[in-house]
Amino acid sequence: MFFKRPQHQVEQEGNQRLLNLIYQTKASWDHAKETEQAVYESQVNNELKERTKLQERKYLYLYERARKRGLHGKTNAGVIMQ
Repeated sequence: MFFKRPQHQVEQEGNQRLLNLIYQTKASWDHAKETEQAVYESQVNNELKERTKLQERKYLYLYERARKRGLHGKTNAGVIMQ
């Protein structure tokens, strides 16, 4: 009982881990898209396309989990704010 952390602190730590994972996965997805685009002129093999698609799916899954939790992270420069 003495070593228990408050529930909101545990939840905040979990939320921060999820956000960090989302940022890492987004960077990985962006890198995969750039790699695919760079070799687009040559024959792009299916493995490269599948890796890009996998990174996209990981990102979208994590993004959906964050939305369900009501998390808000850093503002993306690609998004127009009003």
